[in-house]
Amino acid sequence: MTASFFPSARRAVLLFAALALAACMSSGTSYTAPIAAGTSQGWALRDVVVTVPGTLEVSESKSIFPKADIVWREDLPGDRRAQVADLLDTAATAGAKRLQGTRPVILRLTVSRFHALTLEAERVLSFSGVHDVEFTAEVRDARSGALLAGPEHIEASIPAMSGEQMIRARIAGQSQRSQISAQVTKVIAGWLGLGPDPRGEFRRLGG
Repeated sequence: MTASFFPSARRAVLLFAALALAACMSSGTSYTAPIAAGTSQGWALRDVVVTVPGTLEVSESKSIFPKADIVWREDLPGDRRAQVADLLDTAATAGAKRLQGTRPVILRLTVSRFHALTLEAERVLSFSGVHDVEFTAEVRDARSGALLAGPEHIEASIPAMSGEQMIRARIAGQSQRSQISAQVTKVIAGWLGLGPDPRGEFRRLGG
């Protein structure tokens, strides 16, 4: 009886610890306002530059809600800042690809927080957790360096899938990377006036 009870007890303890560390937070997608389409339609994307400052704290803790600025586990162990930069570069490039005007521009993102769920949290939690993604964005003329838009603080956070929901999503071919990337692509397109405005809030137990 003890052996069959232990997994449930351990899960309960982990969930209690998770709930104690987490808070019911208001999060979502936010920025001041979309760039006017009449402005951005004159731009042509030359490059995307993503900076992840070395001052941001990275955690490799195998816990439910590590306290850190950078938490990312789907890639193999390595330079987490470089991995986050690569993910955001690809997603932002996709979001800005419809900039096909005549004035070449560079889209610059400076990350302030990229806190995805740990794999431990993904396994233990159910319908809770947040992928917290925040950065500052600006658009500069590629030739002169003149600032054309921003700097704008953008939050592109989404509710994280966990438990059985994420198991089903993974079977269907999704991942944390694909979900976060899709969100950032949509947010960048919205901020640049290239697509629907995705701003909105949600309340979610997470950290």
